Parts: sequence; structure tokens; C-alpha cells
Amino acid sequence: MEQVRADRRAMAVIDGRAPATAEDAGPAAVAAARVLRAHGVRPGDRVLVKADNSVEQVVAVLALVHLGASLVLLDNHHTDAETLRALTAAQVRFVLTDRRSRPVPAGIRGLTVEELYRAAREPAGPDTGTGTGTGTDPRTNPESDPDTSEDFSTQAWYCRDDALVIWSSGTTGESKGIVKSGRAFLDNLERTRRLMAYGVGDVFLPLLPFSHQYGISLILLAHLSGGDLVVVPYTRLDRALAAGARCGATVVDATPATYRSALNLMNRRPALLTALRGVRMWCTGGAPMDRNLGRHFRESTGRPLLDGYGSTEAGNVAFATPDNPVGCGRILDGLEVRILSPDGRRALPPGEVGEIWLHTPDLMEGYLSAGGGIAPAPASHGYRTGDLGHLDEGGNLHVAGRRSAVHRLGHTLYPEVLERKAEVCGRPVKVIALADERRGHELVFVIEDPESGHPRVWRERVSRQLASFEHPNHVLVTDRFPLNRNGKTDVLRLRAWVTARLRSGPEQQSRQPVPAPAALD
Repeated sequence: MEQVRADRRAMAVIDGRAPATAEDAGPAAVAAARVLRAHGVRPGDRVLVKADNSVEQVVAVLALVHLGASLVLLDNHHTDAETLRALTAAQVRFVLTDRRSRPVPAGIRGLTVEELYRAAREPAGPDTGTGTGTGTDPRTNPESDPDTSEDFSTQAWYCRDDALVIWSSGTTGESKGIVKSGRAFLDNLERTRRLMAYGVGDVFLPLLPFSHQYGISLILLAHLSGGDLVVVPYTRLDRALAAGARCGATVVDATPATYRSALNLMNRRPALLTALRGVRMWCTGGAPMDRNLGRHFRESTGRPLLDGYGSTEAGNVAFATPDNPVGCGRILDGLEVRILSPDGRRALPPGEVGEIWLHTPDLMEGYLSAGGGIAPAPASHGYRTGDLGHLDEGGNLHVAGRRSAVHRLGHTLYPEVLERKAEVCGRPVKVIALADERRGHELVFVIEDPESGHPRVWRERVSRQLASFEHPNHVLVTDRFPLNRNGKTDVLRLRAWVTARLRSGPEQQSRQPVPAPAALD
């Protein structure tokens, strides 16, 4: 697909804090790219960005895109150990953090995004000494210098095979670096823009972190559309939605769990919902949306909640639209979705649930391998998503979800992965995920401790091994896990015990050892 590079209109990035202020993102990114060049960052260098949502973070991301660097994104809540592993695996040359991040290891150069932003705004910045005046086309020479241009450009980044690296937890228990080419990422967003009819008049209000596939996509979709981007404290919904109303938001994106909270807030404050009447599309993704949420949302707002489907590895796949608010909607142009039987050998007819397989030119390049290389995605007859769903007679995709995954606070988590991480505390751990309308899921960590240590002690030990969004909602202690006939933990019996135990009251209310789940017999 021909990637759209010409700006239809310069994107503004708007600080949603009152009073709202706007910054022309293109010139700010070009200026920031010059500062990075002065600090030795070159096209093709891998640069890690670990920061919370802010105007400064957005400008830093766009500066790296303009420069043609490899953008390595990491959530600001990841632990120091996880950050060090990411730096090593990606062979990162430079780090951009915010004030809340821990210092980076010795030997790796870096700046805070605030320092970069301030330096870029200085009227007479340092002489970068960049540019040869040769006019080399970065489409044919990705190592050429885009920094000589006064206009923001995605061309050099478009040509990189490792333009974007995002970490995602897999079911194997290992955190993998997913590598996307600039071509695959930007072409996928252009397909998305066309289907969703984003345009110059749109003001995007993302209520989710920019450090993940969903969030970073919206930054660049705003650029491709010539729209504006509002940056808000998305964890404070009252402030975020009020800022969206002040700034004239037209497109809102959030996870289903966030929309549950937003709907409750707007029902309590009808004036807030009235102030947001300019929103033309309320969009959701990142986790399966249940029908009750969609129904309640339409009843309260008069507009549909538009579901979408995609993944970090494959990019966006399908979206419901205002004229077709059915399931996850239509498949993006140029992609093919097939629903196959569990053995992958038989295509299933419309309406029958099976595994979702994709044929897409926007697939990842592969996973990071040892030494910073790329292990190519295995060649096959299609990409197996591991998700269940079906197509209806109209060609709309309906996604049932992924059995092994749970969704919590905007993050996709795998209980087995959390168990391996938590077991560093010194005891076996099982994680039971319980559905929760507000959070998506609650996580119950069960510790096998023959000495019946206090849950508060185990909570502290376990939490030290985890990112903040992975912390347990409840910690229970038992002297032994129940076993099935194969000698494995009987998860069904353990789940029943957990449910019964939580009904009896919070674990903090008793210092007595928790009875063994085997007593369920």
C-alpha cells in the first residue's frame, strides 16, 4: 500500500490540564530531533522511551520517528529488573525517561523527556552540525539525515525493519520484544484511518497509556489524519473527560473496563455527558466487550460503543463504525480473516465459533533474539492469533476472547506469567483471575505456605516482584494446593475455595491459617 506521508494539516498536541495549551507537534518534534542528534542519537539507533503520558512524551516519540530511530517502548510501571532486561535485549543506545522513572544503568546515555522538551523550545539551540545538503531520499537510503528538513516526516522511520519494539507477555512466561517495521505499522494505520474516516476536524482523546500498541497507534493516527491529540491524566476519569469536553474531543478511545467507570461517572454527572455531545465516535478495544456494557452505553449516551480488534503482532484488524456498529465490525482493506477449526484444517461457516487466523501484510517482523537481532515470524499459511471468534453473514467479526488471557486496568495479563514472576518470593504461587465489572478482572494470589505466614507479609514480598498493574487484589495462604489425579494443581477446586474464602471476608480480617483447599471434599 502507498503510505501517506504528506501532512493534510499540522497536528496539534494539546495539554488537557486547565487551562489547556496546544503545541504544533511537527515543528516541536523536528526541534527535539535536532537536540537528540546533538546528543549523538543517529538514524537506526535503538532508543528506549519509558514515561507516563505527557505532551513531552508525545514530542519525544515523534522526534524519534522523524529521526528514523528505532523506537523501543516500555511501560513506566515496569520494574527496574524488567527495564534492564529490555535495555539488554534491544541493545538500546539511548534512553528517554520522565521524572518519575528510576535512573538508567551506568554507561547508557539519556535524557528526561522534560529536558528534551525544554531544550527543543530554546530559541537558539545547540549547533547540531547535521545535514549534508545532498537531498538523499530516505526511502532508498534509510541512513540519510531527515533532520535537515523543517517539516516533520515519517519517511526514514517508514523504511526501518525495526522501527518499533513493544514488549508483550506471552503464555510461555517470557516477556518478548515484538518488532514491527515502519512500513507495516504505518500502512496498518492508514488502512485504519480510511475505514474509520478520521479527518482534519477530529480531536482524539485517548484514555489509555501511550506505551502500548493501542496508545502509540493513536498518536500517529492523529498525525496521519491531520487531527489533534489531547493528552490527559487518563487514570483520573473525571479530569480526563472534563478536559476532553473543554478541548472539543470528537473521538474517544478506552478499554471496556474504563468505559464502565466512565459510564457510571457520566450517569452521576449529566452535565459532563452534555458537554461531550461533540464526540462522534466512542471506540473501545484491548479486551472483549460484553453486550451489557454496549447496551447500557447506548441507552445512556444515545451513541454506540464501537468495538475493535487487533494485536501487537498483527496490528489493527477490524473495527465497528457508526454506520456499522456490529461486533468488531468490518475487516480492514487488504487483510483476510478466516475462522478455522481447532486443528486449523477446516474453515468454519458464518456463525460458528473457532480460532481466528489472519493473512496480513502488516504482521510483525518477528521477536527480538539474543544480541538484539530479530527472529523472523515463522512462515505459515496464516497467522494464528490464539483468539476465538466468528464471522457473521455480513462479514463482521465477533471476538469471544482468549481463554488464557485476562484483562485488567487496560493491560492484558497471563496468570501463568504472573505465577512465575511471583514465585521468586520463595513459595509456590497460583493466580486465580475473577471477573470484575469495574477492573476487568481481580487477581487473587494464593501462596502455598506450610507455615501459614500472614497474607500481609506475602503481599509485600510478591508485590516487589511485579509491576504495579500486576499487584494482587487479594492474597490468600494455604498449607498445600489441592492436586488432581495427574499430580497437578486442581485449579477448579482451588478457584471454588478462593470464591468461598472471599465471601467470608477480606483476608486481612483474620490472622488464622487458611484451611487447605483439600477440605472442599
